[in-house]
Amino acid sequence: MLGVLVGLVAGLAFRYSEREQLAGPPEEPPELDEGVTAVLSVLGSAAVVTTTDGRVVRASAAAHAYGLVRGDRVLHAELRDLLADVARDGEIREVDLELPRGRIGSGVVLLRVRVAPLGARHLLLLAEDRTEARRLDAVRRDFVVNASHELKTPVGALALLADTIEEAADDPEAVRRFAGRMQVEAARLSALVQDILQLSRVQVPGAVGDLVPVDVAQVVADAVDRMRTPAAARDVVIESGGEPATVLGDHDLLVTVVRNLLDNAVAYSDPGTRIAVGTTVRAEESVVEIAVVDQGIGIPAEAQPRVFERFYRVDPARSRDTGGTGLGLSIVKHVVEDHGGEVTVWSEPGRGSTFTVRLPLAPSTGGAP
Repeated sequence: MLGVLVGLVAGLAFRYSEREQLAGPPEEPPELDEGVTAVLSVLGSAAVVTTTDGRVVRASAAAHAYGLVRGDRVLHAELRDLLADVARDGEIREVDLELPRGRIGSGVVLLRVRVAPLGARHLLLLAEDRTEARRLDAVRRDFVVNASHELKTPVGALALLADTIEEAADDPEAVRRFAGRMQVEAARLSALVQDILQLSRVQVPGAVGDLVPVDVAQVVADAVDRMRTPAAARDVVIESGGEPATVLGDHDLLVTVVRNLLDNAVAYSDPGTRIAVGTTVRAEESVVEIAVVDQGIGIPAEAQPRVFERFYRVDPARSRDTGGTGLGLSIVKHVVEDHGGEVTVWSEPGRGSTFTVRLPLAPSTGGAP
């Protein structure tokens, strides 16, 4: 993209350069051609035009925002050296530079910088912010590392249990006991693989697909239906109710959202407690809220901002006991955001937790299914 922009500006500057050469070098650099100025004014990248001796002639708002220039000088030595090199030999250069984001603070910005001659007496510097792209690359790398680590645990356990069963072949009771452990680890491995695949799918742009009217009450009913057996196994009761509403989205993905919230609530609830799922229409905001309320152990305040991170667990030991993968809430967050909504959490240790999903109502229905 930077190369295309440089080419476009250079093309517009061609005639201006010829006029400059015919007229001979003036004492002061001539004004920029109007076409060049017009292109620079609409560039999304930070743009700086300097004379060949480094004096700033024009700088975009983005260039000032990134702290690249002050007055008529380029601030950073790395950029000044780059400009000097291009002025000396006329060769276009492109580099990635990590620079301070401003004059104060420790923030940095990663810029892809391209410098090229602009006519005979000017240089063009374009800078594109790559900070977010680098952050996403780091997130992807962390995901691969974390996924590999999480997969190693059940795979290693299965291998160890298989060896143990082989050694205990003459002991039927031991074989049965270790075979049961293998089934548990196999189920954990299967759940982890399924969650990794689902998270990969929902992170792809356009994962929701075509938006169709979805009955929120039916979404809640289907999710509760799928969780009744696991809840009963832990002696936890799920109750549901609320106002009817319709949203635009993907029925199956929204069921996954509510089911994952219920699964999380069941895992962290004690036997004999209840979980409530309720829907509330906020007509004044044109949204519907789906709240999952439990009487579980609660989440410490310092952990609440991280509960939607991939593989984050408030209580790793309890997650191992319940088979949690650490991906359920991350999937919830991605799906809800893809539906134009948001998910929040309220919790106090010992008093339980409330996860609330807010989704825009379907505009043509006003909330009624």
